[in-house]
Amino acid sequence: MTSRYQAAEFPLALAFGARGGPQWKTDIVQLASGAELRNSVWQGSRRRWQVDTASTELENIRLLVEFFEARNGPRHSFRFRDPFDHSSAPPGYPLTPFDQSLMTGNGIATAFQLVKAYGSYLRRITKPVSKTVRLGLDGKEIHSGWHVEADTGFVVFAAPPPVGTRVTAGFKFDCEVRFEQDRIEVQTIASDAGRAMAVGLIEVPQEMMNEAG
Repeated sequence: MTSRYQAAEFPLALAFGARGGPQWKTDIVQLASGAELRNSVWQGSRRRWQVDTASTELENIRLLVEFFEARNGPRHSFRFRDPFDHSSAPPGYPLTPFDQSLMTGNGIATAFQLVKAYGSYLRRITKPVSKTVRLGLDGKEIHSGWHVEADTGFVVFAAPPPVGTRVTAGFKFDCEVRFEQDRIEVQTIASDAGRAMAVGLIEVPQEMMNEAG
């Protein structure tokens, strides 16, 4: 059974200092000639992080334990803000409604999936921060006639954009993750301070996102 998604956010005070990033799975076969055959097993990347706190207030440690318990460990997923990649805009730039191209209107479709382009690779954005989403049609920002589904990343128009209309968007977003292990380890290092050691977070695969979101 797929675990249900909970619209909770990992505590920001604990997310600071998390290390990690995207991962791909690739089969590599070396031929007798020395050449390589490379094949991507996954259709998209998957992100994972380690959260370590050298020292933090005991209240933050209690918050982490409570959050872990409320998720039943790895059972229920939650939102996590990747400190390195959480905006449609390039690093250091404010987002605009023209950051990312979604689709071109065909006069029929009313729902458009938010995506972020990394060269030719398009990453589906399924957990946007709703209040940050901005939309553009053919280079002009529009403020009404649409809404965004925060748990799927679909932008839904009240009426389909006309044929040939370029739909663009800007947004901030979270990742849907779960705890990687059934156990976390915390330690008291002073009367008012503690630390968490190697708390693993792993992104929920897209297939599970479709079912759980």
